[in-house]
This record gives sequence, C-alpha cells and structure tokens, in this order.
Amino acid sequence: MLNTVLHPAQSPATLPPLLIVHGLFGSARNWGVIARRMSADRDVVAVDMRNHGESPALPSHSYPDMAQDLAEVIDAHGGRMDVVGHSMGGKAAMQLALTQSDKVNRLIVADIAPVAYGHDQSGHIRAMRSLDLTGLNARSEADRRLSATLDDPALRAFFLQSLDLKASPPRWRLNLDVLEAEMPKIVGWPDTEGRFDGPVLFLTGAESAYVKPEYRDTIRALFPAARFAKLPGAGHWLHADKPREFEETLRVFLAG
Repeated sequence: MLNTVLHPAQSPATLPPLLIVHGLFGSARNWGVIARRMSADRDVVAVDMRNHGESPALPSHSYPDMAQDLAEVIDAHGGRMDVVGHSMGGKAAMQLALTQSDKVNRLIVADIAPVAYGHDQSGHIRAMRSLDLTGLNARSEADRRLSATLDDPALRAFFLQSLDLKASPPRWRLNLDVLEAEMPKIVGWPDTEGRFDGPVLFLTGAESAYVKPEYRDTIRALFPAARFAKLPGAGHWLHADKPREFEETLRVFLAG
C-alpha cells in the first residue's frame, strides 16, 4: 500500500477524514503544514503516490492504478473520505470518484481538468537525472549544481525536497525511469466514462492556464455538481502560492 502520513484530529473529529493527494514530483511531506492545520477537527491522511516518496516503485503509473491505490488507503482508514488532489493527484482523485464513487464524499480538484494536456515534464526528469550526486551532503550545494540545468529557483527547491541526502549515496525519492516512460499517461487522461454526482470544487490559480473555460462542458458532463473558484495571485502550485487562502477555501467547501 502507499506510504501515508496520518495527522490525527487535534480535537474530537466532527468532520469526515480528509485524504490529500499530491501532484507529480511531490510527496506527502510537501503538504505537512496544510495537513496539520486541516486536522483541527478531522483526521487528515496525506499519501506518497506510487513512484514517489517512500511508496513502492512500480512499473505502471496509470490513473486507473493510482485510483486503486487511493481506494486501498481509504478502505484502510475506515472507508469514504473527503479528497483533495492537486494536478496529477487531482486526476487520480477524479478517476477514483468516477469509478468508485462510494469512496468519495466531497472532492476538491486543484488546478487540473479531466483532459489530456500537450505539455511534457520529461525535461525536469532529465534535469534531476543529470544532477551529480557524488560527495553531495548539503541541499545548498545540490541547488547550486542543479542550477546548471534548471534556472527556476522555486522549481529547484520543490524538486530538491525529494532528494534524500541521508542515503549513502544520496538518492532521489522518485522513480524517474518509470515516470519518464509513463509521462504520456501522466499528462494524458484515460477518457474514463462515468459520473460523480457528489459535491466537487474545481479550485484553480487565477494566474494558471491549466483549467480553461472550454473545459467546463467536459467537467460538467462527468461532475454535474461541479463548482468553480479561483485564488487570486496564485499559479499552478496554488497551495504553495496562497496557502492560507487555499486552506480557508477547503474549509468552507468541506464544511458545506
């Protein structure tokens, strides 16, 4: 089963448990602050997706497989949860809701749509793979070396959260070979049939172009109760750009 990080409710749980599903190259650890704050009145479970973090390295990275992983986590924690998924995690959460709707109470899809995208993240994999890990023992030095192939300091900081410097030798907590091989599936969408009639919030960054107006008919065909909201000043990594606003939006929607 996937590696999970449980944040027990800080006071008696009055709301359903919440499952947090990260995006490509992310991990449960990336969501630690939001998970802890959301656990004020509910149990919160954050996962490492397959081929990420401390979860198993597996040969497939398809959305049906990822959705089944999430179903197993939900079953292990008593069944039926609220679910928030970002980017790749949002697609996996949508796949789960469409195919096993009994597992999902309320769904928040963060800055992604149930469509195939034309972009490719393989360049970032090549940059990570090119990092010379020889004698590496400080994140600052890893950042300096990675800057030779990756200009964006925010992206470098994000990727380097998945670099295990305590391992000997240092290693990426990402199955880069499988993620590269399965990239068409990750940026794609399996054209899943079905319908989820439960409450869904498509929450996007106002400065992101991932969820375009022309996708709304497709979204509503699969999720008839879909609602839409934007976070001003946020891009694709909206939970990192505007964490308090992201958290408050989750709170309001999930309490509804």
